Amino acid sequence: MAAEIKANSPLTLPVLPLDDEVVLPGMVVPLDLSDSEVRAAVEAAQAAARPSGNKPKVLLVPRVDGTYAATGVLGTVEQVGRLSDGDPGALIRGVGRVRIGAGTTGPGAALWVEGTVVEESVPDPLPGAVTELVKEYKALATDWLKKRGAWQVVDRVQQIDGISQLADNSGYSPFLTTTQKLELLETSDPVARLKLATEQLREHLAEQDVAESIAKDVQEGVDKQQREFLLRRQLDAVRKELRELNGESEGDESDDYRARVEAADLPEKVREAALKEVEKLERANDQSPEGSWIRTWLDTVLELPWNEHTEDAYDIRGAKAVLDAEHAGLQDVKERITEYLAVRKRRADRGLGVVGGRRGGAVLALVGPPGVGKTSLGESVAHAMGRKFVRVALGGVRDEAEIRGHRRTYVGALPGRIVRAIKEAGSMNPVVLLDEIDKVGSDFRGDPAAALLEVLDPAQNHTFRDHYLEVELDLSDVVFLATANVLEAIPEALLDRMELVRLDGYTEDEKVVIARDHLVPRQLERAGLGTGEVTLDDSALRKLAGEYTREAGVRNLERAVARLLRKVAAQHELGDRELPFTVTHEELRGLIGRPHHVPESAQDPAERRTAVPGVATGLAVTGAGGDVLFVEASLADPETGASGLTLTGQLGDVMKESAQIALSFLRSHGAELELPVADLKDRGVHIHFPAGAVPKDGPSAGVTMTTALASLLSGRQVRTDVAMTGEVSLTGRVLPIGGVKQKLLAAHRAGITTVVIPKRNEADLDDVPAEILEKLEVHPVTDVRQVLELALSAAEIPVTAAA
Repeated sequence: MAAEIKANSPLTLPVLPLDDEVVLPGMVVPLDLSDSEVRAAVEAAQAAARPSGNKPKVLLVPRVDGTYAATGVLGTVEQVGRLSDGDPGALIRGVGRVRIGAGTTGPGAALWVEGTVVEESVPDPLPGAVTELVKEYKALATDWLKKRGAWQVVDRVQQIDGISQLADNSGYSPFLTTTQKLELLETSDPVARLKLATEQLREHLAEQDVAESIAKDVQEGVDKQQREFLLRRQLDAVRKELRELNGESEGDESDDYRARVEAADLPEKVREAALKEVEKLERANDQSPEGSWIRTWLDTVLELPWNEHTEDAYDIRGAKAVLDAEHAGLQDVKERITEYLAVRKRRADRGLGVVGGRRGGAVLALVGPPGVGKTSLGESVAHAMGRKFVRVALGGVRDEAEIRGHRRTYVGALPGRIVRAIKEAGSMNPVVLLDEIDKVGSDFRGDPAAALLEVLDPAQNHTFRDHYLEVELDLSDVVFLATANVLEAIPEALLDRMELVRLDGYTEDEKVVIARDHLVPRQLERAGLGTGEVTLDDSALRKLAGEYTREAGVRNLERAVARLLRKVAAQHELGDRELPFTVTHEELRGLIGRPHHVPESAQDPAERRTAVPGVATGLAVTGAGGDVLFVEASLADPETGASGLTLTGQLGDVMKESAQIALSFLRSHGAELELPVADLKDRGVHIHFPAGAVPKDGPSAGVTMTTALASLLSGRQVRTDVAMTGEVSLTGRVLPIGGVKQKLLAAHRAGITTVVIPKRNEADLDDVPAEILEKLEVHPVTDVRQVLELALSAAEIPVTAAA
């Protein structure tokens, strides 16, 4: 065939278009004659070749997107017959490249064109680089054919010697695109065409290697998962057989965490986090400790009441009645809870249950002395609201992880106390009592009070994140009640997040009511006595509260009642007492001994502390509530040569400064007050506060120390029924102080009838119970001279004797 075609010789041939296909020289391809253009070209070629007896010739021209290529392939029709599917077809062999020229006419319906055979020049002998190129192409082609299992074709490729034929042989490659084949067709230089074919084959093999590597990795992963799945199914089957062998019931879905998570009513983000942990658990080895950690975490998450809420009791009158029935007094906190319930009811009626992602929780700080009912009040609040109650004891907690939880990386990690309280309550809106929040400490393990800042902040706690859970927990609907004895011990930032409610103690009348309605029935039951077997009348209860137990709360009062009932029960068992029995105030001494706190006003005038000049009665506030405080002053004998001011009684710096101010005021205004101030210059002054083991500090004893010194210098006693409080300045002004309610309650308990307070504290009298104000004569003053006029009695003892 090569002899029949000469280079650069003109040819006139019918065009056989190939849509999106390219045939290279040397290729033998079958074509479907059912296509009209293919059939027309073959018939035209047959008609033109019939007179000469040669094989019909056609021009195979690629047609891409309706555009004919500039180069075609001369093809000879080897055979016309039927294809394997039975359709008519023709077998055509590509012979050589033809550059297409102008169109012309010819027999048949085909398109005829003029063409020129393309000349191909091959160097002889072949340069070394070309020889290496031939070897590389054959090696690459052999590698590719072996991967496909085409061993018969390998020998044929190895037998091809011509460069042009070797390059055109890549036309059979199925991985080449039409564009790549067209580029090979239009490259007339055999060496350049072989380079192009080699590069295309190399790129394909590289891509194939990458694809095979990825497929291998994927297959290995699939095989591993299938193997693991099979082994787990076998393990489940073995466990099932063991359960049946041991007579155990079929396990429920507790072991199937995925089913439990999908069935649980969890928030969307919590569900996503739980499913991720389930996936880790499924991949983890059963013997791995990580699996145990994940199971514990999942159990904790699934046990939390994410969407459980108790319905609030919006019976405002009923809630108030519950609070009044369970606690006497404490009007401030009762009003606050009533207000909270009223606001909750109105928000619910108007569809404002959730505003900005936050619900209407509350954070209250109940601050007061021990025994006033702070802890029991939390249970009453929960009862009145119809909510669950949980108590969290914070006394002595020093580890921040107790509040925020431990990181899961630690062995024995647990969620914090807040999360555990929610879990224990079983609802997302319980009443949580944070007991003894002022006893929280800090050390190298962190500051728990700082961790409580987020918990008790209504603007943040709707997205509280525990270190153990690491998912958001909504605490905005929780009512937090924090209890404390000392307000100053609570960090300022934490106190700023809470609404302060002070419980300053009970009046004597309230103590009698509490004892009659709550303490006595409870202690009767504990003593094994019936309701009507022992009765305590109000006079006995009042004497117990006033003379046997002087306190702000009722804890010691309950102990005294318990002791009294035990004594009666023991006497009855010994046959010394008949029941029923009524205890009056006359029987108290014979049953439980003499009283421990006799008011000053009830003592003999000669035995009272203020029976001599230089002793004044003050008022103070301690961690146990209000209390009376005596101040004693004395002058040193001139012969001792002592001078200056001596202070005893374990006083703080502020209190020492108050004593200096009181002394300086009297030295500068002694003549005006008709006091012998010369004694203050020449003789030492000693001021003592009894109960020296108790630390004392604060400015409110200023007027008491001034009055004691004035009493000492003037020889006039301080009235026994008068107590005073207030800060004094160098000019004699009486400045305001704190704790007025607690101090007045303490004065009433001590039998004081007249109390002197600063004028600017007059507004604080609104917080004092009316029955206390009725029994006290309160004098608001602005100057220490008014205090001296009220407190000092007529002179009865000379000054020298007082000294």
